[in-house]
Amino acid sequence: MRSVRFATVALATAALTLPLVAGTAAAGPSSSPSSGRHPAPHSHAKFDRLREAAPEGFYVGTAVAGGGHHLEQDYPDPFTSDKEYRKVLGRQFDSVSPENQMKWEFIHPERDRYNFAAADAIVDFAERHRQVVRGHTLLWHSQNPQWLEQGDFSDEELRAILREHITTVVGRYAGRIQQWDVANEIFDDQGKLRTQDNIWIRELGPGIVADAFRWAHEADPKAKLFFNDYGVESVNAKSDAYYALTRDLRRQGVPVDGFSVQAHLSTRYGFPADLETNLRRFDALGLETAVTELDVRIYLPADGEPTAAQQKQQADYYRRTLSACLAVEDCNSFTIWGFTDKYSWVPVFFEGEGSATVMTDDFHRKPAFYALRDTLKAAARKH
Repeated sequence: MRSVRFATVALATAALTLPLVAGTAAAGPSSSPSSGRHPAPHSHAKFDRLREAAPEGFYVGTAVAGGGHHLEQDYPDPFTSDKEYRKVLGRQFDSVSPENQMKWEFIHPERDRYNFAAADAIVDFAERHRQVVRGHTLLWHSQNPQWLEQGDFSDEELRAILREHITTVVGRYAGRIQQWDVANEIFDDQGKLRTQDNIWIRELGPGIVADAFRWAHEADPKAKLFFNDYGVESVNAKSDAYYALTRDLRRQGVPVDGFSVQAHLSTRYGFPADLETNLRRFDALGLETAVTELDVRIYLPADGEPTAAQQKQQADYYRRTLSACLAVEDCNSFTIWGFTDKYSWVPVFFEGEGSATVMTDDFHRKPAFYALRDTLKAAARKH
C-alpha cells in the first residue's frame, strides 16, 4: 500500500489545515462525494459504507459489544439480541474485535472449563460477512477470573496455566484470526512494567511476555501478534518503553509482529499531534502498527447533548487519527471501540462524558462518521 501511504500524507496534512465544512459539522447526513447521492441518516447503501470506502488492504473495524459493563446494564446482550446492531456491524465494517468475549473472565471462567460460545458466534459472524477478526486479549492484568487471581499456584503451575490457555484459545481459532493482542497494557504511565498488578509479570518475571508471544505463534503461525496499550499515541515514557522492548525482543527472534495504540481520546484534551511520528518509528523497526480502540468522548452539557462545536472537534479527532494511520505504510488495521452510543463503555467509566462513538443510540451517523468515510474515500481515490 505504499502508493496509498505517501499520497495520503499530503492529503491528510492539507485536511488538517482546513476547517470542517458545515455539512460535516451538522448533525444531518453528508452527500457522497463520489456519487452525489444523499443518503438517509440510517443509510447503509454500498456507496455509504466505511468498509467499501477504504483503500484496498486497509481494514476498518469495530469492537463487538458484549460482556464487561454490558452485563450490568438494563438491556440484553447487544450482539445476540439487537438485529439492527448486527445489520450495521456486518455492513459497515470488515474487521471485528470482541470487546470482552475473549478476555480471560469470559472465555476461561473456571480452571478446567472454557466458554467459547460467545467468541465462536463472533468469529462465525465475521466469516459470514467477509470480515477479519482481531483477538483480544491473552495476557493482561485486568478482567481475570477469581480462580486465577486468588489461586494458590506454584510458579510452574501458573506458567503451565498461561501456556495451556494461549495454546487452547489461539489454537481453536488458528487460521481464523488475523491479529492477536497478545500482551495488553503491560506498562504503567511512567513506562515501568506492571510488576504488582499483572499476575504474570509479578509471579513469573518479565520473561513471561516473550514466552506468551512464542506460544501464540506456535498455536497459529499465520496470526499477527501485537502489543496493545492506551496512552501510547504520543512519543512518551510509555511508548518509549514499548519501543525499547519490541526492538530487543525482535533482536532475540521473538515473534512480535506489531504495536497498536488504543486511542481512547477526549475532546477535553489536545489531540496527540505526534501520533504519525510515533507510529512511523515502530514501522521503522519492521513492525506493523494499528489503531485498535478509538473513541472520542465529549464532556456533555447539562442537557446531555453535544454541541455542534463539540461534534466538529470530535470529528476532527477521528479524522486526524485515521489520517495518521493511513500515512504509515504498514498501519493497515483501524478499529473504533464500538460504533453506537447505545452500547458505549464511556458513560459507565467517565462521569459526565459520553457521545464517544460515530453513531447515536438509534444509529444516526454523526459528523465523526462522515469524517472517517470521506477520509477513506479520498485515500482510496489516490490508490
